[in-house]
Amino acid sequence: MHGVPSLKVKALIGKNPGFAVAVVLALICGALALAACSPTTVAVGAGATVGATAVQDRGVDGAASDTWIRAEINQRLLAHSGSLFLDVNLQVQNGRVLLSGTVPNPEARIAAVRIAWLPDSVREVINEMELSEDGAFSDYARDRWIVTRLRAKLLGDKAVNSLNISIESVNQSVYLIGVAHSEDELTRVVGHAKDVPYVRRVVSYLTLKARSREGS
Repeated sequence: MHGVPSLKVKALIGKNPGFAVAVVLALICGALALAACSPTTVAVGAGATVGATAVQDRGVDGAASDTWIRAEINQRLLAHSGSLFLDVNLQVQNGRVLLSGTVPNPEARIAAVRIAWLPDSVREVINEMELSEDGAFSDYARDRWIVTRLRAKLLGDKAVNSLNISIESVNQSVYLIGVAHSEDELTRVVGHAKDVPYVRRVVSYLTLKARSREGS
């Protein structure tokens, strides 16, 4: 996960949530060799990470940006829920964020994806998180069909950049998360979602790129 012994930390969270959050946050910063979790110290303190990746296509600046994205998302996951922080695995490459792991319910998936989109440098969020058996969708097959159908609609619309948008469907309610470049694009995405058969409602968490992000 994040290099943290999850069972021990979960036990701490149960006994003393405030103490556990402080301990885990300290471990995040320590893992990044940071004196404090800030953009400057991430870029400077993660010299080993930057040095190891400087020869890759993303270069030094790209590696530093990815390191900061990862640190910011980890902070936000932890602030939202200690359990969510421990359940979600996070990888960042060239501004593309991959979320994996097992979460207890659809709401946790939605929360993690929303948080992943918050850093300004994020270009795409790939959701590979799975639900635990206890948190299975009541109508998983239909929800997956809705997501597939809507994704195809967005891909076919040249006025929409589908890579900037994540889609979740929970019991036929569609959740749109990500960034739109204009009011027109935002309206088109919501309209496509409403036109998909079986969709009961559409909840949009889309933000405009020109505006500051929620919680930033």
